[in-house]
Amino acid sequence: MSQLQTQQRSFHDPSLVAARTELLRVLRTFLPADAVLGQEEELRPYECDALSAYRQLPLLVVLPRTLDEVQRIMRLCHERDTPVVARGAGTGVSGGALPYTEGVLLSLARFNRILDIDRVGRTARVQPGVRNLAISEAAAPYGLYYAPDPSSQIACTIGGNVAENSGGVHCLKYGLTVHNVLAIKLVTVDGELIEIGGQTPDAPGYDLLALLIGSEGMLGLVVEVTIRLLPTPEQAQVVLAAYNDVEKAGQAVGDIIAAGIIPAGLEMMDGPAIAAVEAFVHAGYPTDAAAILLCEVDGNEQEVASHIAQVRELLLAGGATEVRTARDNQERMRFWQGRKAAFPAVGRLSPDYYCMDGTIPRRWLPEVLRRTAELSEEYGLPVVNVFHAGDGNMHPLILYDANKPGELERTEELGGKLLELCVEVGGTITGEHGVGIEKIRQMCVQFTKEELDQFLAVKRAFDPKGLLNPGKGVPTPRRCSEYRELPSQTPDHDHNH
Repeated sequence: MSQLQTQQRSFHDPSLVAARTELLRVLRTFLPADAVLGQEEELRPYECDALSAYRQLPLLVVLPRTLDEVQRIMRLCHERDTPVVARGAGTGVSGGALPYTEGVLLSLARFNRILDIDRVGRTARVQPGVRNLAISEAAAPYGLYYAPDPSSQIACTIGGNVAENSGGVHCLKYGLTVHNVLAIKLVTVDGELIEIGGQTPDAPGYDLLALLIGSEGMLGLVVEVTIRLLPTPEQAQVVLAAYNDVEKAGQAVGDIIAAGIIPAGLEMMDGPAIAAVEAFVHAGYPTDAAAILLCEVDGNEQEVASHIAQVRELLLAGGATEVRTARDNQERMRFWQGRKAAFPAVGRLSPDYYCMDGTIPRRWLPEVLRRTAELSEEYGLPVVNVFHAGDGNMHPLILYDANKPGELERTEELGGKLLELCVEVGGTITGEHGVGIEKIRQMCVQFTKEELDQFLAVKRAFDPKGLLNPGKGVPTPRRCSEYRELPSQTPDHDHNH
């Protein structure tokens, strides 16, 4: 059985039917009819997130429109010991928003308003259901934009970005979500509203804002976010470099950073990814290359020109077979369109693919690419590589066919090996996708029992009954004990953090 296919009760289990009927009755006393879904066909769209290897129907779905409705739902669920899983756009790929059979799935899709844009203070207040790209579109008339730009930015929401601490192709220079959020309003498990952070540079006490960003809906429900906006750069230019060797491309990443240049974006794709993207969006990539790098620098005209010249020299000296500077902004945007279309492009190559997400120190990039190829051959499963190369965030895409018996299980095992490889070289099992249920076993490799105990203590401080997104993010000691007893999964290396 797949590690994702946990045993949960059937949707039609008599005790669940009774619980659903009673909860629907109470919810409908204060929610509009269209804000409560309980029929099986109504719940199907919510049975999984973008990690669709596992599907499970929730007890029911609620779609509140107001803060008061969210608070009343949370108070009711807390009183009845009913679990709650928060959901945004459903674009996550770690199973973080997978429903719980015995719990409510609370969608924040209707919290979709931009509340304020402060052009002088360079901030915006937004509700969690606002799409990532919509923020930059709304800020553009003021010469501002929101820097974190996940590949799914056309669809993903800021609430989900906060939950997973999302990054994007420009995270190397401008940081992840945690570096661009100033404050959040949070509804606690028992329905209280609290505000964390603010617009001052620092505040007394613990940095709870950083704790909550990336907490995957396990500590509270985000209902408002204040974000930092940046001035649109005067100029941006991108260089595309082609290589006949994947490891040379990996080495070039370190060369650029070592030269003291911090690109706005530094992305890498291997040959299969290049071919898939070019067939899909015709970005102008060289399809005969074993790998390409996309390196963007931004700033004023003088510094962009200087850095582009330096980058070109470094790339050619490092063995690039072709170095091409975008001729105009249209070509620059086409290069980035190709990179952001990599996941759907790869989806055309195979009945299914499994998207991994780990982070490694940049110096280990060539070695990890070599060992990834070895593991791909060992498991008989193709792996397509896409990297936020500048910060070492790797996204291996494992191609498989779920209709073939045992292939999903083999794919999960390969994915686990790749994550454990990241830990072995001093990295971590996630960069921006979160842990969810997909990587919960590898948490047992990344962290010691004592460290996991501290994570669980934090969880209990916010959620004593364990009602928020249960079973995600942090494994129980028993689960880790069982995983570490599996001979094929026992790590033969020290913990690295």
